[in-house]
Amino acid sequence: MTLQDLDIPRLRGLDLVPTSSDKQTARDYSSDQEVRWCPGCGDYAVLKAVQSFLPDLGLRRENIVFVSGIGCSSRFPYYLDTYGMHSIHGRAPSIATGIATAREDLSVWVVTGDGDALSIGGNHLVHALRRNVNMTILLFNNRIYGLTKGQYSPTSEAGKVTKSTPVGSIDHPFNPVSLALGAEATFVARTIDSDRKHLTSVLSAAAAHRGTALVEIYQNCPIFNDGAFDAVKDGDTKADAIVPLVHGEPIAFGTGGSKGLVRDSLTGGVKVALVAEVGIENVLVHDAHNSDPTMAFAISRLTDGGVLRQAPIGIFRQVERPTYDDQARAQVAATRAATAPDQTPEAQLAALLGGGDTWTVG
Repeated sequence: MTLQDLDIPRLRGLDLVPTSSDKQTARDYSSDQEVRWCPGCGDYAVLKAVQSFLPDLGLRRENIVFVSGIGCSSRFPYYLDTYGMHSIHGRAPSIATGIATAREDLSVWVVTGDGDALSIGGNHLVHALRRNVNMTILLFNNRIYGLTKGQYSPTSEAGKVTKSTPVGSIDHPFNPVSLALGAEATFVARTIDSDRKHLTSVLSAAAAHRGTALVEIYQNCPIFNDGAFDAVKDGDTKADAIVPLVHGEPIAFGTGGSKGLVRDSLTGGVKVALVAEVGIENVLVHDAHNSDPTMAFAISRLTDGGVLRQAPIGIFRQVERPTYDDQARAQVAATRAATAPDQTPEAQLAALLGGGDTWTVG
């Protein structure tokens, strides 16, 4: 079964591949461009996962568009055989907003990085999340500027020594998931570049979501920030570092589920406790569908300050809210019906341009 077999809100009105004889494969989504990232870059794994996942949407390639900003990850549109745009530094969410609003028949994706999205593009990202536009944002977080050769980024930990901070960064870093939840994004998730199964499952849920879906992807930069996510990748540590979030299930982790998240009565947030001491009945049950993002925000703070000891992985929030582009199109349709129901769109445009306040120059 593919997403097109289900009643997926995001896919309603899109042009689906009509028959099983037209079944697509990852090769159909691979362009003829040479993929050029540094050896060992986590972007390779994400690209392969995306190329393998896109056929499951059951959409025509011409109904899919990827918009990127500037950075290593922003080469994505070149490597996918879909429509794409390598756009302006930090402005991909705004450009994607225009595309999604003007073209209801497109599945719109944004590919960005921690520098592109959270530095020069921070304002554009926040407002896309706030507006809840129909798009999926893949935020590659390697906690460094890779394309410009290793300066610290908005997600680099305090004290980070780089070419631009030779004695250590004094900035307090962003937590991308906390930022998205603070903007009341309707879908917020985190996954890891090297976990193909989990990455694909999160992408599936994000693609099915109607509204803005933000997926933070921990992505290793082997040249300028190698090992940034060893805690969640190393076999000896990942059981204690990864906090899996599954809707409706207790948030337990560690070897044999020995640890769990419980409410912290002192701070109002959450803390890690031993299940044997508190009892499994007192471990928090994850509710990604809670309309109030408070608990999801508290869980996201386990990685506060850029320190990667415990990292919640999965879908933090998945709720429904009216989308910006759906409402904008409804307004336009209602206005046309009320003011000029018999006019062609061309005539309506001419009336708009020639009406109202005008000035004669010269």
